[in-house]
Amino acid sequence: MTIQIAEVGPDENLEGYLIGSPVSIIREHAGAGAGPRLHRHPYAETFIIHRGSALFTVGEEKLVAIGGQILVVPALVAHRFEVLDGGYEATHVHANDRFVTDWLE
Repeated sequence: MTIQIAEVGPDENLEGYLIGSPVSIIREHAGAGAGPRLHRHPYAETFIIHRGSALFTVGEEKLVAIGGQILVVPALVAHRFEVLDGGYEATHVHANDRFVTDWLE
């Protein structure tokens, strides 16, 4: 067995297949107003929020998620977020070894 180690810096992505992982990772560090436009994935995405806050739109629901919380967006559910004042640091875990995104706007 070979153990794979990868370094993922702030604002970097890692597709799992590159290191034999079944998940892909995004490390997000962003300032107020940042965030992706509306999109969805054919797999679940888990947001582990370390610091700050963001306004998430998940399907028809809007909610503010803050540091210390974990938010799971189910497969095929449209979502987006906008970073609020104070910034945002999080790890986004995509339940797939490659990023697959359907941009809706």
